[in-house]
Amino acid sequence: MELFASKMHCCGSNRATSPRAAKTARVVHREGKIAKMIRKRVFAWTGTALAGVILITACGTNQSGDEDSGDSCGTSKGTLVIGMIVPLSGGVSATGLGMRNAADLAIRQANDKCAVPGYRLALQPEDDQSVPQVAAQAATTLASDPNVAAVLGTANSSTAQTAAPILARENIVEISPANTSPTLTLGPDAAAPKRQFPTYFRLATTDLLQGPFGAQYLVQKAGKKRIAVIDDGKTYGVGLTQTFVPEVQQLGAEVVARERVGEHDTDFSGVIARIRPTNPDVVFYGGEYPVAGPLSKQLADAGLAIPLMGGDAVNDKQYIALGGRQGDLATSIGAPARSVPSARSFLNQYAAAGYAEPESVYGALSYDSANTVIAALAKVVSRGDFTSSRRQELIDAVQQTNFDGATGHVSFDEFGDTTNKVLTVYAVQGGDFAPVETGTFDG
Repeated sequence: MELFASKMHCCGSNRATSPRAAKTARVVHREGKIAKMIRKRVFAWTGTALAGVILITACGTNQSGDEDSGDSCGTSKGTLVIGMIVPLSGGVSATGLGMRNAADLAIRQANDKCAVPGYRLALQPEDDQSVPQVAAQAATTLASDPNVAAVLGTANSSTAQTAAPILARENIVEISPANTSPTLTLGPDAAAPKRQFPTYFRLATTDLLQGPFGAQYLVQKAGKKRIAVIDDGKTYGVGLTQTFVPEVQQLGAEVVARERVGEHDTDFSGVIARIRPTNPDVVFYGGEYPVAGPLSKQLADAGLAIPLMGGDAVNDKQYIALGGRQGDLATSIGAPARSVPSARSFLNQYAAAGYAEPESVYGALSYDSANTVIAALAKVVSRGDFTSSRRQELIDAVQQTNFDGATGHVSFDEFGDTTNKVLTVYAVQGGDFAPVETGTFDG
């Protein structure tokens, strides 16, 4: 009120009045002017607030506006959703949570630097619990939303088999940081490859290389000659052992036993009793760490002091917590993160972001997968607003990807597979896996 009063003056009357009447008139006049000015100011404030509400509401849609929203990046064109399908609960949730966080980091950084002009990017993670049927439901949820531009995931090859065709029907590009089954890109016969889904890409190299790479290390470097092979019956585990066994045999070693366990089994006394008479010097396991860790412990408890080796789905600290032993081995995708400057930068940024969970073995690959989508989206929106009708342009832009990411060079071949074929063997040392051999499969 003092602000208003300081700007006012009183107007005299041309009529003669008594001193008391003149004073009263001046007071009434002054109070009337004050009331009028307050009403104007309230109306102005109300209009401004209402306009702000309308503007905020408009920014929540995926429609073009005439004016910028007023923020530093200009997101008046709305929000584009990047979906993600990974296990956020269940036995392998440690893997999925790290993948989700890494993708979130990439999207946050993209929004901070206005990577996709006119749009805000939002991550929508869906929990598939590592169950194919649940993954299909998650894919259906994302596919029904016209604001979904792309999907990251899945983690498991078995879940990819149910999610990929659903996303393909809606022409939604999908990039997996983790799937390794060759059939997802090449079809059932790798000798006569045929691309299965034009929308599907991955940054993980396949078991056509990972299995033989592990076999070469075990036989040629570790000197193992008698190998018992166990799988969990799932797409990933079976596929990994199917590419591992022929290379072992070609190298002159012997597969002394072939066994299968269930993905939810906890007692392995029966399978251990069956492989003991074959006198193996190592066990190769095709499956994931929730079974591999207890299996390793029960091997030692039964007096079989031999190492267990698995693939990338074993390479997690949880494997050690569940019973994995010193000297156990695992292959994994790409070079060790700490050996690649760009990957070290990602790890430092991830740590600085303060996520509650570690980045997991697929963290850097998830980060690169998200940045692949972001770069492709930026390319597409440079030619006009993004709508679901332009999803094919996004697929084409992803196919043309060519940049250096946290995991190395990122690009795809004609089947949607990564052109980066680097693999690493890790050994349990202390409380973590440490790299012991990096290279590519020498076929």
